[in-house]
Amino acid sequence: MNGGDVGAGVVGGGEVSGVGPPPSPLDWKFSQVFGERAAGEEVQEVDIISAIEFDKTGDHLATGDRGGRVVLFERTDTKDHGIGRRDMERMDYPISRHPEFRYKTEFQSHEPEFDYLKSLEIEEKINKIRWCQTANSALFLLSTNDKTIKFWKVQEKKVKKIADMNMDPSKTPGNNGSGSSSSVPPSPKPYVVNGGYPDKLPNSLNNESFPPGGISSLRLPVVVTSNETSLVARCRRVYAHAHDYHINSISNNSDGETFISADDLRINLWNLEISNQSFNIVDVKPQNMEDLTEVITSAEFHPSHCNTLAYSSSKGSIRLIDLRQSALCDSHAKLFEEQEAPGSRSFFTEIIASISDIKFAKDGRHILSRDYMTLKLWDINMDSGPVATFQVHEYLRPKLCDLYENDSIFDKFECCLSGDGQRVATGSYSNLFRVFGCAPGSTEATTLEASKNPMRRQVQTPSRPSRSLSSITRVVRRGSESPGVDSNGNSFDFTTKLLHLAWHPSENSIACAAANSLYMYYA
Repeated sequence: MNGGDVGAGVVGGGEVSGVGPPPSPLDWKFSQVFGERAAGEEVQEVDIISAIEFDKTGDHLATGDRGGRVVLFERTDTKDHGIGRRDMERMDYPISRHPEFRYKTEFQSHEPEFDYLKSLEIEEKINKIRWCQTANSALFLLSTNDKTIKFWKVQEKKVKKIADMNMDPSKTPGNNGSGSSSSVPPSPKPYVVNGGYPDKLPNSLNNESFPPGGISSLRLPVVVTSNETSLVARCRRVYAHAHDYHINSISNNSDGETFISADDLRINLWNLEISNQSFNIVDVKPQNMEDLTEVITSAEFHPSHCNTLAYSSSKGSIRLIDLRQSALCDSHAKLFEEQEAPGSRSFFTEIIASISDIKFAKDGRHILSRDYMTLKLWDINMDSGPVATFQVHEYLRPKLCDLYENDSIFDKFECCLSGDGQRVATGSYSNLFRVFGCAPGSTEATTLEASKNPMRRQVQTPSRPSRSLSSITRVVRRGSESPGVDSNGNSFDFTTKLLHLAWHPSENSIACAAANSLYMYYA
């Protein structure tokens, strides 16, 4: 995929250009964990991580949680020399074997609100975080909950401290000569009249009201130092009141000036400098809501073409739109969807076809999409079908009835691609996540667990085509509380799910969230 000249994948054929064997599978190792909980420790709902995002350099990582907080981490293994990692490699500086991060700062991005017009509680949970372009060593990022987007600036500020006063403490009034001084009487408030000019002093304000020593006893700072620095997060702008439905996506444009926000029925285009106005560029709301058949589930700008963006739907389709065509992009430039196999339709077909996340590859040529059961890789020059399909947890297919009854079937898993476009990753249940090779001829399919021993549970599930679901409604466990078992005999737990993960933009490093813990792995 690197370079945009390969249009093939593992499944689905396509035209292959380029030669050479596929890269060998990566050997993943545990790197770090933040917020690890002890055995049996109960996780607070507000501490559960709900968003993860690397910045473009990979030197900063941001997480958001259900309590409305944003936590920033910074890379430490490249800061010792004060130069970038690529420069270190070119100059043969010693580099640590894997990226190391440390806690940088955190701030409260969103608070719980109440919409009085709709009698609706608005959660503080962070849905998405997106990094913006840095300027003057300050970090900028967008964060959003269900209704409101905020633009944050995080910068180091010098802390000013008083180092010297205009008088010797030993000569202050009330000092008994032993170095200990009594408190100086407070200076009287100035007597002013309308206009702020002092009038004739009242008789009560005579010289006895002032402290002994007169005006010389006023202590004033004469030397102020600023040696220490502290990180300050400041909300620069608030983009509110533009969405009737819950915001599911925000995405920066490559022009550095605009971004989009998407809810179930509309996509709005914003300018970062203007918070009180946005332009509606996609609107799928029908005149009669009873005619509604699909909703928008995710949206993302092209990484380099500022006029192109893609959005996915609950019907499993991806639409590519060109902002140059019209102001309101009701018609798409391209439509990507996979044709349904004859006789395979069931009650669950539309539910599991809903796309929960899409990501553009770094080259802008490919789009990765995640539905409930699979990852699909699309070539934007080939709209006949995906060039590769990866089965994430095919062993759950007989359990779809149970997953529907406990609402797990509506879980929204995210996906990500490596910077070189050779691999893709996504999460599953039991805190597992999967890494697939998508280079032509690759058979890489690794299962990792979000723990300090990621290779503890290997699930070798074949990437076989989906079988018919016609008899699925008869495969129902009633009243059984025992956990399910996958094809390797490992039990899986629907309550522990790995929904959020991010791939480092230039290295084989993955950050993923398991409840309130942030795990990092490298290869």
